Amino acid sequence: MFIHVVEWATVAAVRQARWQQTDPMSKRGGRGTNRRPAHVISPSHRKVSGRQYYLLQKNMPIGSIAIGVPGEASHPDTIKASLAEFISTLIFVFAGEGSGMAFNKLTNDGSTTPAGLVAASLAHAFALFVAVSVGANISGGHVNPAVTFGAFLGGNISLIRGILYWIAQLLGSVVACLLLKLATGGLETSAFSLSSDVSVWNAVVFEIVMTFGLVYTVYATAVDPRKGDLGVIAPIAIGFVVGANILAGGAFDGASMNPAVSFGPAVVSWTWDNHWVGPLIGAAIAALVYGGVFIGQATHEQLPTSDY
Repeated sequence: MFIHVVEWATVAAVRQARWQQTDPMSKRGGRGTNRRPAHVISPSHRKVSGRQYYLLQKNMPIGSIAIGVPGEASHPDTIKASLAEFISTLIFVFAGEGSGMAFNKLTNDGSTTPAGLVAASLAHAFALFVAVSVGANISGGHVNPAVTFGAFLGGNISLIRGILYWIAQLLGSVVACLLLKLATGGLETSAFSLSSDVSVWNAVVFEIVMTFGLVYTVYATAVDPRKGDLGVIAPIAIGFVVGANILAGGAFDGASMNPAVSFGPAVVSWTWDNHWVGPLIGAAIAALVYGGVFIGQATHEQLPTSDY
């Protein structure tokens, strides 16, 4: 894919160099700063020389997608980031799936009620807020293979690093469900299922739209280099949109929006009836729309706070 890749430089390093070398008033760099995308490029990537920059730029694959080099997989920062994704996903799935198991215990496996749906929404929103927050400074706090996929399509994370994130997220979900099964004395970790009169295609549309909203929110509040102070509330916004989507879609297909959340319970309960391609499609659309339209064609400069 890359003919002239040299030493340890990656396309992600090229993107870092590009942001660092922009004019202080450029639209990419932001007003008076030399910013790089938040939490998506390891600070350990060194700058590349002009020759290396030209060769990598010349051989860059589709758009700004970064493949990376094999040595990135064993880099200490990558390993730490993957561990952070494992822990964050474990925290999120343990609380989210655990809230459903608690509801089933309290109702003797009764049918879902409006109160149960609200409880699930709040549990997932709060847990995701915490999971994103605790991982943000280390890995970016993706906590979701669909988010990682969207970040990859936008050129914000290399393929190699993204694959390691996926592995960590899926393992984190499985371990969380195993711990729940152990802690509850063997209660079932329920896999996602469709409600009556809801077809597979209905569920796919739900997941595409809901995950689009999630990843679009991630891009707007965490990835966009012009986000400014908005980045501070990114974990809250991300948690809120997931909680709201659960209220909208939870009664129909469970509102996964996250392949890792579906994967853990499916492995532990060994139930493979329903799996979601919708989240990956929704994430891809959101990444291409926000990255290509609003970041790639950036024309807006935020007004100074003194102007309003």
